[in-house]
This record gives sequence, structure tokens and C-alpha cells, in this order.
Amino acid sequence: MENNDILRRVRFAFDLSDSQMIEMFKLADYNVTRAEISDWLKKDEDPAFQQINDSKLALFLNGFINAKRGKKEGPQPPAETLLNNNIVFRKLKIALALDDSGVLEVLELANMKISKHELSALFRSPTTTQYRRCNDQILRNFLTGLQYKYRDSSK
Repeated sequence: MENNDILRRVRFAFDLSDSQMIEMFKLADYNVTRAEISDWLKKDEDPAFQQINDSKLALFLNGFINAKRGKKEGPQPPAETLLNNNIVFRKLKIALALDDSGVLEVLELANMKISKHELSALFRSPTTTQYRRCNDQILRNFLTGLQYKYRDSSK
């Protein structure tokens, strides 16, 4: 998935304001302007649209973890310079303190069913033989399920 799409979907699912998003970056020890956030959230066709790079999305997700779980004392973990769907998925799972059954419940809200074994393979180290790459469909459905769980009361 595109980084900007992930950022838009997280913002929508949790109804985050620009100020809240700026605060999340600050919780990861990074200062961002409202204009930068606005440009990242614009539609791809908009002339002012700007791509958000992996390290800045990782900073946002680290700040999201800090906002949801509390900021740990001491230096913040460095943001990844390269992200993939597995890392994004793991960061969201950590931020929301979801266990496997909680993740499966969120996926079911988006009408996606996977087994616990398939799910655990997504969170394994890439060096193990059981590791499975998280495809866009799984991450997209997880973000949709988060929207149903945290934003839509109709479902």
C-alpha cells in the first residue's frame, strides 16, 4: 500500500485532527508542520500532493504508539528507513494493544478471515521459514476493520 493511503486511512479511522497528528509526530521527537500534513493527505491528483517517505510514516506510527500506549522514558527508538506492510501492521497492532484474537476480530469486521497460523506468520522475523509477506489486501482490510471498530457505530 502507498504510505499516503495508510496515513489517510489511520487518520480517518481514528478521526484525527491536524493538531493531533502534529502531536503524534512530536511524541516521536519529530516536528512537522500543518502544511506538510495537509500535502500528505491530499488526493494523488492534487498539484500540491506530496509523497510521505517511509521514515516519516514510521515516525508517525511510533508517535501513534506513544499516544495510545504512553511514551516510554529515555530515547525513542529510531524510525525505520524502509517500511513494508508487515512493519506497518505490527506497529498498528502494538499501538492498539491487540492480541491475535483482537486482530482477527478486526479483520472479520471487514469480512476477511485468516487463520491464527496465517496471522502469526505475518509477525515473524523475515529470516524464518514461516515468515509470510503481508499483502496489500490484508493490510487494507485491517485498516477498513479499524474504521468499522473505532469510527463507524453502524456496524
